[in-house]
Amino acid sequence: MKKSIITTLASVTLLLGACSGEVDQTKEETELIPEEPQDETAAETPETDSNSGASEEMYATDPDEVQDSYDVVVVGSGGAGLAAAISAHDAGASVAVFEKMPVAGGNTNGASAGMNASETIFQEAEGIEDSKEKFFEESLEGGKGTNDQELLRYLTDNAADAIEWLDSLGITLNNLTTTGGMSVPRAHRPEDGSPVGEYLVDGLIENLSERDIPLFLNSEVNGLMQEDGVVTGIDVAVGQTNQMSIQAKSTIITTGGFGASPDMLQEFEPDAADSVTTNHEGATGDGIKMAQEVGADVVDMEHVQVHPTVDQTEGFLITEAVRGEGAILVNQKGERFFNELDTRDAVSEAIQSLDEGYSYLIVDQALRERVPAIDFYESQGLVQKGETLAKLAEEIDVDAETLEATVTAWNEHVQAGEDPDFGRETGMEHQLSEAPYYAIKIAPGVHHTMGGLRINTETAVLDESGEAIPGLYAAGEVTGGIHGQNRIGGNAVADIIVFGRHAGEEAAK
Repeated sequence: MKKSIITTLASVTLLLGACSGEVDQTKEETELIPEEPQDETAAETPETDSNSGASEEMYATDPDEVQDSYDVVVVGSGGAGLAAAISAHDAGASVAVFEKMPVAGGNTNGASAGMNASETIFQEAEGIEDSKEKFFEESLEGGKGTNDQELLRYLTDNAADAIEWLDSLGITLNNLTTTGGMSVPRAHRPEDGSPVGEYLVDGLIENLSERDIPLFLNSEVNGLMQEDGVVTGIDVAVGQTNQMSIQAKSTIITTGGFGASPDMLQEFEPDAADSVTTNHEGATGDGIKMAQEVGADVVDMEHVQVHPTVDQTEGFLITEAVRGEGAILVNQKGERFFNELDTRDAVSEAIQSLDEGYSYLIVDQALRERVPAIDFYESQGLVQKGETLAKLAEEIDVDAETLEATVTAWNEHVQAGEDPDFGRETGMEHQLSEAPYYAIKIAPGVHHTMGGLRINTETAVLDESGEAIPGLYAAGEVTGGIHGQNRIGGNAVADIIVFGRHAGEEAAK
């Protein structure tokens, strides 16, 4: 198989930390393709909340090498699709991945806080007491009790094993932090504390390369083939030009949600249609639509999550790890106004209820060093700095005495181990006391679509009668039901890895 390495502008833009590992360029068939121009939107990928340390080079397969049949075809190359491809291959299937965008990774490139899992080897190493039952109950509470409990139970029961599976692939997530709605450090990140997304994508793609699994970029799937009720493959424009039908025993849809589709947002959640989005431009619900054309059912389409901390100029998502490591939110008066690590929907509503409709994250130098993504935000012009709190107050036009009093009170709460003002219980390990100080202006933006294809615990796509559509599987944000009305931060990465891996296993049978 002829393989190539393509340089992606997105990875260059987002590069901050250490790479997960370079693609092996020693193989004779590997070549370096010159960087091709991309449009400004694709190059900046403003939806991402970090760098995450992706390499500047991306593995891809020459379109001329496409075959007319595979055991398993995977539509979409986000975390779920890449995990599915690796899993199916390792189960003995011939596999190919088709991605409509010129860059692999989808919304996974923007994943920030980490991957939630309980009872992990890394929690045990740090003496963190946790349980799968607690993980389940807190995720169910975050979803307002509306989650598909069978799917949620599968997620929480299998996340720890998925962490170890990733570790076996050389993707080690051993740095722990806390996300909103979680009572203990459960979000697993790369060792240096950088955001999880591109580190994860890098590692998974390297594993594709090692296995010679073809990845066809710029290859839009136009529809599913079906015969006598069985999905038999895909119609796809490989490399944008070669329109063909590809036979497959199983097809896995991992195309993500519809957070970048104004039309679908208008249809299912009109209040969110005009909001800034953190989603990459390819998140337009294609997989949902093509599956519906062959009889697939959908669930929870009206549940669209807004993330509370989003830059409103370019749509950069500010990672939840900033709050998890101790940041506070203040209004234009310089006062705290809510529990910063409540669930995303609650924090978003609190910010939207402010007269100004926005808030500031307040960070000190020590916190900045714990969250490398802040360096990236500064490079994008999103961070304001003051050598003292008074100077920072001047920069963001809030009353200096009020801001100083707010931070002093917060530090006292941290020292006492309780927050009598707003009941915050997590992310209170560190005071904000080391100059200089920083502020990031944020407001809510569309982040995750909880609705999508209805699946069972074997990842089979279901029709409106609840029966599995033969030959069709799905995983990741393209599916619905797992998160209920509100997704907990860190659960999306758990979702894509747990169910992506499982979909590959099931499709390969």
